[in-house]
Formats: sequence, structure tokens, C-alpha cells
Amino acid sequence: MEIIPDFLLHNCGQLLTIAGATEKPKTSQNMNDLGIILNGAIAVKDGIIIDVGTTRKLRKKYDRKISQVIDAEGKVVLPGFVDSHTHAVFGGDRTQEFVQRIQGNTYSEILKKGGGILNTVENTRKQKNQELTEASKKHLDTMLLHGTTTVEIKSGYGLDEKNEFKILKTIHYLQQTHSIDIVPTFLGAHVIPPQYKSNPEAYVNFVCNMLPAVKPYAIFCDVFCDDGAFDAKQSEKILKAAQSLGFKLKIHTNEFKDIGGVSLAVKLGVVSADHLDNINLRDILSIKKSCILCVLLPGVPFFLMKDTYAPARKMIDHGLPVALATDFNPGTCPCENMQMIVSLACLKSGMTPSEAINAATINGAHAVEMAHWVGSIEVGKQADIIILDIHDYNQLPYYFGVNHVQTVIKKGWLVVKDKQLIDLYPNQAFGDSFRRKDTRKKRNSSVHRRERRGRRVCDKG
Repeated sequence: MEIIPDFLLHNCGQLLTIAGATEKPKTSQNMNDLGIILNGAIAVKDGIIIDVGTTRKLRKKYDRKISQVIDAEGKVVLPGFVDSHTHAVFGGDRTQEFVQRIQGNTYSEILKKGGGILNTVENTRKQKNQELTEASKKHLDTMLLHGTTTVEIKSGYGLDEKNEFKILKTIHYLQQTHSIDIVPTFLGAHVIPPQYKSNPEAYVNFVCNMLPAVKPYAIFCDVFCDDGAFDAKQSEKILKAAQSLGFKLKIHTNEFKDIGGVSLAVKLGVVSADHLDNINLRDILSIKKSCILCVLLPGVPFFLMKDTYAPARKMIDHGLPVALATDFNPGTCPCENMQMIVSLACLKSGMTPSEAINAATINGAHAVEMAHWVGSIEVGKQADIIILDIHDYNQLPYYFGVNHVQTVIKKGWLVVKDKQLIDLYPNQAFGDSFRRKDTRKKRNSSVHRRERRGRRVCDKG
């Protein structure tokens, strides 16, 4: 039976498919391959990409069969960004600490005085569920406007059972109601709370004991293994306990100092090791022998006014798979814009624009184990597509601090048009048409077909 697309996106001046890395992340020379199709086109059916090729080929194939056509007007088209490391659910902000750093105080000094993560923990605990949800929605809205279509969100600003669950349940609610795909991570081991300072092992045991209860709410378990947080032995205990329960593993490490976090990451086979600003050649070579994603967060040293950026150039040259993420959080990187992170990766870490784009899409998808579904424009994948208001992909990092995203299509739905949110929560209105099986009958009903036609992009041509 012939499949007729819901719509055709054509006249893509540069269609960056990022194809060919679904099974394994891109490394080395492959990091410069964007799978560009000049004057490209994409056919989409029920939120899934069913065909990719040149405009001439796909127009000839589908022109008489569809009435809905989107004209990219010769602009750059690529998959939505995958932000594989964020802390997007929190209360308050840390503006005063920002001013203190400008005046010469270091992050470590502020943390020792009760600021830093503990400041956000206090603010998050004060917020009611609805307040936390509304604030988090606004952050996700901004991410969507800037082209992020999949995001990982960690807990870690609760540090007790009640508030860690409050954060995880907020993430769960946002999973069900927001257009962005969300990958949940439990980070109870973010920092040791004040009441456990004299007995940190008791808090390590507390986190381990929480793991069975939080398992339904989180796919990954993460630990901050660094100076001022958890040492390698404490981190190993938590991660091993999580692994035994079926959690996939992540680790924050080498942001401030090398305390053995990379060796632990290799030993346990974590999915990703994140930060890595202070990594040595020995550990780079050690990671090369594993399948670990290196998630780099250049927004953090930039915002902390430091020069210790992760050595992305050296990592890529040694064959390591590198991803980029914002680390969006209120203290060390209040940036919701992956485009800015791409610019910083080029300007501060020596990545080429094509390497940075691959790192922000398909390799980010590998860092959250969603590469079979998102991160590239290929047949069978989810139709998460962004149109940038530029005509050369090199202009993405070149014009930094600017939102280039003109259009966002998420699961085949138009959610951003002309840089404005137009259909933010289709799941709330009609149910998640492309994720939940129990909506299949509704999706096939005549009423829903009319609703879908009204909400899908349709620039008739």
C-alpha cells in the first residue's frame, strides 16, 4: 500500500541530515560530515520521516498526492538539538552570586559560605509543585524557541526524599504535557547537604536507599564526582547500587579537579562522562578504549569566567565521541540556548562548526540513548526538524548570541513559526498522537483528522 505523506518540507538550501551514525556516535573525521543535501526535501507521515532526498526527486514523487507543502526558502534545515545535560527544574536564581564572582569571589568560596547548589536547594524546597512546574515550563518554552527538541533533566536540588520526589514528579508531568521529549535523571548525589557534613557516608547510604523508590521516575542515575562533592569511592557505591537496579549511568567529573572520576566511569561503563574540563591525556586514552560519550559543557567555564575549557580538539583528534550540552542551571550556566553552546565550542574549544553541530544533535542523542529515534533526519526517525534563518550552516556559530531558529517541527507538529510559539502543548489538547498507543483510535477518527489538518504546517503550494 502506497504511503502518502502528511506534508513535504522542500527547498532546503542546505539540508543537514546528520545521517549514518544511528548505531554509533560520530568520531574523528566523521564529525565533519553533516550529510548535506543541497536543495533537499523531507516527507513526513504521522510524525515520522518517510523519505529524504532532493526537492526535485521528492516533488516528482509526491506532488500529485499531497496538498501540504512547507517551503524552507533556501534556508538551513537540520534535526532539532538534543540537550543531553540540564538541571532545568529548580527554584529561584543566583543573580547575587553572579555579581559576587564578578567582584572576585570564586565558585568554591561561595559554595563554602552556603551558596552555590545549596542556595538553589533552599529555594527549590520552598516552592510548591505548581510554582516549580510553571517555572520549568517557561524554561522549556525558551529551549524550544531556540531549537531544542529533546532534553535531559536531572533532579538534585532537593537532597531529601520529599523534594527529590517533587522534582522528579515535576519532570514526569512535563514529560506528559510539554512538546519537548524529556529524559529524566536522578541526581540525588549532587552535593552533600549541611546536616550530613559530619557524616557524609550516611548521606551516601541515604541516596542508595532512595534508588528503588525513584526508579519509576528516572532512566539514568548521575553522581557529581568532583572536589567539593563526592569522592570516587562514594560515587562508586552509589552508581553500583543504581546499576544493580537497572539504572543507566552518568557521571559529572573533572569539572574542577581530577579525583579519579574518569577511571570510575570507564570501570562502570557509564553512558556519558560530563564536564571533563580538567582531563589529562592518560584519561583521554582510557576513554578511547570504552564506549563512553564525552558531554562537554563550554557554557560553564564561560559563565564562571575561567579558562579551563574541555580540550575538545584533542579529544576529537584522539577519536573520542564528543557531545555538547548547555548544563542549564541557575548557578554555573543559566543558558537555555544550544546555539550559543555551539558558538562557544568553536570559539573556546577549537571545534569546527560541523563538529559542533554533530555534537549538538546525533552525539547528544547517543548521550541519552535516543539515537535510534532523534538526532538526525533519516527515514524511520521522529520528525524533529528546525529551520534556521541563515543560508550557510557556518553562520550558526558565526552570528553568536542570536536566535537563528525560525521554525520548529516536533513529531510532525508545527510548534514554532516565525520565531513564535504557536502550538505549544498539543499533548494537553489532544493527547500524545505519536507516543502513546492508546490515542491511535482517536488519531484515526474523522474529528482528529480535521484537528490534525488544522494544526499541521500547511503552506499550500
